[in-house]
Amino acid sequence: MARLAALRSGRFLPPPLALMLTYAALIAAGTLLLKLPVARTVAMTWSDVAFTATSAVTVTGLAVRDTGTEFTLFGQAVILVLIQLGGLGLMTFAVLILTMLGLPVGITHRHYLREDLNQTSMSGLIRLTKTILRFVLVCEAAGTAFLAVVFVPEFGWQAGLWSSLFHAVSAFNNAGFSLYSDSLTAWVAHPVVNVTVPALLILGGLGFTVVADMQRRTGWRGYTVHTKLMLVGTLALLVWSTATFAVLEWTNPATLGQFDAVSTKLWASWFQAATTRTAGFNTVDIGGLTQATTLLFMTLMMVGAGSTSTGGGIKVTTFIVLLLATVSFFRRHTAIDVFGRRLGAEQIMKVLALSMVSTLTILIALFVLILFHEGDFLDLAFETVSAFGTVGLSRGITGDLDAAGRAVLMGVMFLGRVGPLTLGFLLAVRSPKRVSYPAGTVYLG
Repeated sequence: MARLAALRSGRFLPPPLALMLTYAALIAAGTLLLKLPVARTVAMTWSDVAFTATSAVTVTGLAVRDTGTEFTLFGQAVILVLIQLGGLGLMTFAVLILTMLGLPVGITHRHYLREDLNQTSMSGLIRLTKTILRFVLVCEAAGTAFLAVVFVPEFGWQAGLWSSLFHAVSAFNNAGFSLYSDSLTAWVAHPVVNVTVPALLILGGLGFTVVADMQRRTGWRGYTVHTKLMLVGTLALLVWSTATFAVLEWTNPATLGQFDAVSTKLWASWFQAATTRTAGFNTVDIGGLTQATTLLFMTLMMVGAGSTSTGGGIKVTTFIVLLLATVSFFRRHTAIDVFGRRLGAEQIMKVLALSMVSTLTILIALFVLILFHEGDFLDLAFETVSAFGTVGLSRGITGDLDAAGRAVLMGVMFLGRVGPLTLGFLLAVRSPKRVSYPAGTVYLG
């Protein structure tokens, strides 16, 4: 009743629209702040700062300007705040502030928060928000402390601590922004960097729903089917991508082939496997990858991280359900059963819709990008998929894009962050079907 009254009075925006407007407003605010002279060390166009702000809010990491040298400490701090707000969601922060101030969280805010956290119910939202805050603070503080062991001795206390904090926040939010022009390639063989950064990426990419579920329950049997799918899927993807990357790149002189030590090659394989689906950090030259590995990376970027996480892509659970649906079809099963639970038809339809909308988004964006920017097809396709998955890996062409090409990628990054289905739900006309037709047959395949 409260929602109906709000809709009639015009005070209630549809949650998908509210979510899109929130992120758009944050991008606009970030653009204005980064355009200030105090934020830059060199002259920048509006296109430069708008692209940077969009990349930060959507936690992508694609960059047309060097973050460490062409932005001042103030500018870097603005980027870091945009990453934090964009990664966790403005609605989450708004509810946290209301809760800390002792103010009531109304039904409208709960609707927006449910959309922002991609939940199916409004029950337990406040508890989930508090769990998210605690988890974020612990992970980012621990990440900063571990990285300080590496950066402080090398850069001094002030620069080292700032670098540690920046990279910890960027890693946990799966943003991929780095203060170094070659990302983290200087520490390709450093154990602390190769453990801390991937750990932050994985924890941030699992999804806050999984974290909350694991906190409430003990033991595998008590976990929800979503948590089980995420844990199994994440582990399988990490093992498979690490091994495949090592096999494909072991002798490539532009990547693993340049290292003599086997341990360095293994560290590099592990790091790239962990970062590809969500984050955008790298310890080897992405432009030097073979075509087979490039296609592998595009597949991983398309899959992405977990639902309600700081990462993008179609999500790990979506990919798993697609595989399960395919297996069920060939086994002549009429339903999908996994971990003792049956997935409903509505969930399967949502997976199909999400996959189709995502594929169309990438194909249309790539087509438009090719119209505006002549270049290697594989490089452009890689850039487009990276933008949609909010990954941030690039084969080195981001800075070569003109204003039109940047606008295309900004749109793709935005849709990748808010979710392609958000736009679909916003444009959809919800009206009950009044006519039921007899069943028909369509010959497929």
